[in-house]
Formats: sequence, C-alpha cells, structure tokens
Amino acid sequence: MKDEIALLAEALHKSNHTVVLTGAGVSAESGVPTFRDTQTGLWANYRPEDLATPEAFARDPKMVWQWYAWRRQLLATVQPNPGHIALAQLQDIIPEFTLITQNVDGLHQQAGSRDVVELHGNINRTVCSDKSCSGQPEPGDKREPPWCGICATLMRPDVVWFGEAMPELAMRIALAALANCELFIAIGTSAVVYPAAGMAQQAAAKGAIVAEINLQATSLTSAAEIAIGGPSGKVLPALITFLAS
Repeated sequence: MKDEIALLAEALHKSNHTVVLTGAGVSAESGVPTFRDTQTGLWANYRPEDLATPEAFARDPKMVWQWYAWRRQLLATVQPNPGHIALAQLQDIIPEFTLITQNVDGLHQQAGSRDVVELHGNINRTVCSDKSCSGQPEPGDKREPPWCGICATLMRPDVVWFGEAMPELAMRIALAALANCELFIAIGTSAVVYPAAGMAQQAAAKGAIVAEINLQATSLTSAAEIAIGGPSGKVLPALITFLAS
C-alpha cells in the first residue's frame, strides 16, 4: 500500500485541479449505516427503497418524515472520522480542489470541508415540497411533517429520492469540474449508482488520472491507474503525512 500512496501523492503534487468523489464507505467508518444496511427497531420491516420515493411521501408523508427523523437521530451520535478530516486538510494543500459526495450526512462540512458538492442533498435540511417555493416551516411547528410557512405545502427532507433528478446546480458544478480536472479520486463508493458511477470515465476521457481508494474491489478498480485497497480513515491520513514529508 505504501507504494500506491506514494504514487497518489506524486499525482497530487502534479495536479492543478483534483476532483474527489466520496461514497457511503467514507461515512461507514464513522458508524453511519449505509443506505441499504438492515434497518432496526420500528423500521425493520421496511425497505429503504420503498420509503425514499415521491410516491411513498405522497401516500404517507408522516411515515416518511418519521423515518428520516429516525435517521437524523442516528447521525446525531456520529462524528467525522480521520478520512473526513484528511480530505478537509487536502483542500488546503491542492491548488484547486473539488469535493463531490453522494453522502447526505453533512460530515464533510463538520470536518471543515468547504463548498462540498452534494449530489444527493443533505438529510439535515428541509425544503418545501413545492420546488418553486423557498419557504421554511414556521418556528414551533411540531406537525409531522411540518408545513411551509409561505405556501402551506408539506415540508420534506432535502434529499434526492428514487426517480428524482440530481440537483441542477450540483450537477453543473460537478460536470464543470470533471471537464478540467487532472486527477480524479473515487473514495468509498460502489461505482454502481449513476450519474456518480460514470464520473471517473468522464474525467478519464478528458485526460485525468483516475485513482480509487476502497476497502473492496469495484467495477472501477481495474480501470483505475492507482488503486489503493484499504479504509479511507487510514489511507488518507497516511497520504497527508506523505505529502507533508
């Protein structure tokens, strides 16, 4: 692994613009359950795929809201891990750095990362179900879900559900970064959920070096010029140490 870290450090030194894409594996090291992990307690008999849809919210908004409230309670007990912190440090080292994440937990921001491109939204935010409205719930509204203070439409978690498009602004920023980056690093992502799964190929098509850090091999591993097998919480701090030496 040491040789691969040295290769990645060299690529980082040479890169004027680095793009990092993170997935569930990064937050799993903080104890965040991945989206498809077995659910517990009241939610043990539900599949996430049956709850995270516009149809489920239309059918039973209270149930969907309560499920997300339960997930937020789980997140309140976790902290950024050394991998999150190392990525925040990396942002201060690389001349131009774009961090794109599939995660909705906000741990990158808690670790100090700036201008994080959130492809799937953020579970800690709420938005009006009417996407043309920018309202928020009235203070003290205890209804589940609360109502928008402007248009009286139900509020919902600010996340991307199955069947919904990625946030337009996030995708525009991500695609612009991919078009001119010199190094693309995929970290802790399964490389199966699109459009994120195709980002390595998009970067490579523009001439970028592609690297991967993951515990397990993925469909990207064989195509990556640098592939490091291991937890990001150990690999990334080692990379920072190498860069500083």
